[in-house]
Amino acid sequence: MTAPRPLRVAIIGSGPAAMYTLEHLLAEPGLDVSADVFERLFTPYGLVRAGVAPDHQKIKGVTRAFEPLLHDPRVRLFASVEYGRDLALDDLRRHYHAACFATGAQTDRRMGIPGEDLPGSLPATAFVAWYNGHPDYCTLAVDLAQEAAVIVGMGNVAIDVARILCLTPGELRRTDMPAYAIEALEASRIREVHVLGRRGPAQAAFTTPELKELTTLEGAALRIRPDEAALDPLSAAEVERSADRTLARKVQLIQEIAASPGPPRPRTLHLRFCIAPLELLPGPAGAVAAVRCTRTRLVATPSGGIAAEPSGEEEVIPAGLVFRSVGYRALPLPGLPFDDRLGVVPNRAGRVIDPATGAPLPGCYVAGWLKRGPTGVIGTNKPDAAETVRCLVEDAAAGRLPAPPEPDPEAVPALLAARGVRWLTCADWQRIDRLEREAGAREGRPRVKFTSLDAVVVALQQAEAPASAP
Repeated sequence: MTAPRPLRVAIIGSGPAAMYTLEHLLAEPGLDVSADVFERLFTPYGLVRAGVAPDHQKIKGVTRAFEPLLHDPRVRLFASVEYGRDLALDDLRRHYHAACFATGAQTDRRMGIPGEDLPGSLPATAFVAWYNGHPDYCTLAVDLAQEAAVIVGMGNVAIDVARILCLTPGELRRTDMPAYAIEALEASRIREVHVLGRRGPAQAAFTTPELKELTTLEGAALRIRPDEAALDPLSAAEVERSADRTLARKVQLIQEIAASPGPPRPRTLHLRFCIAPLELLPGPAGAVAAVRCTRTRLVATPSGGIAAEPSGEEEVIPAGLVFRSVGYRALPLPGLPFDDRLGVVPNRAGRVIDPATGAPLPGCYVAGWLKRGPTGVIGTNKPDAAETVRCLVEDAAAGRLPAPPEPDPEAVPALLAARGVRWLTCADWQRIDRLEREAGAREGRPRVKFTSLDAVVVALQQAEAPASAP
């Protein structure tokens, strides 16, 4: 059999996983395809815009490869359209042969310790969204009047949060961070930042480039305790047998920093290993005032891994602000099965499956973190998306995709209009992008972001209004 002509595909989400899915679809030889991309926010690109650190503009540059995809005549962008609110699974089945869900992991994992919900305790994901101008988080209350902050976790997100807390006003004003975040961070009273990892240097998830950045901060001195930088026998053996030579280099750099600390600076960033939080302690006002921790020791697991267990030695770190950065987690989507334990949509190679029977749900696919969990970097999504598209194309060629009753492309805008949905197009996004960049150029910054849909609508209306006569 041959694939339907044209093959109508809906892509839910517009982050890296969605964009790589779109890229592979459009590049499929001989495939007559049209794709509609639905994005909940008024701007595309997901965590590239709202998650990548604002001082990492080179990484954000991946969007230059995504732009041509949205401009392809076979593609339409429907921004400010939310699946589950404006469109349901039945709508997608009515108008498309297939739907690929790539909505990422929108929430965070919890630590599961007493005091986690005290005022002053926040998910790092929310703080990252706040300083990136995510419209859902721009009013987040972040108390930067404290003298010390603790970040629980050792991944790149934890390192990003620590670095952002330590940037100088000059460093902040070179980013695309929104003005409210720049002003708040400039006024910050934080002088001590503690990053806590329950295991040792060999198990730290952050990358070597992220660590190197911490050594070049203008206003913060990086400190690592020599005893915590030393490897225990289990970790030393792990590094020795690892095929990843970057691991040995990372451990070496950690030990070099511990052995040769730089000069003091206005802020101090403490990178701690083999220490885990037990409880967040409240102060007199009821907000978090300290973190009770346990030093840990590393033990071998039955599966051959290395785990941390409490050593019995405790420590209290005073801190009025705590960020948990122990992982992202996806949320269930209406109409789709969800594995609550793994935090993913059950699938085989991207085909959504019924967990009860193991049978594929015809026409339903997943990509990215919703498919595999929150692992990897931006580029990890490319082979992940290729696998999903390969399954979709195979199913189309084999006649396994259900025929939509209403495949007319104009039926979708008509449906949204009938429901009172005001969506933004690729042309609208081009105008938003241009306005943000122009505003940024006036301030010597990459861009000045819009942080609300209302502001976007007003700006677009003003941009479209004819110039008044002199």
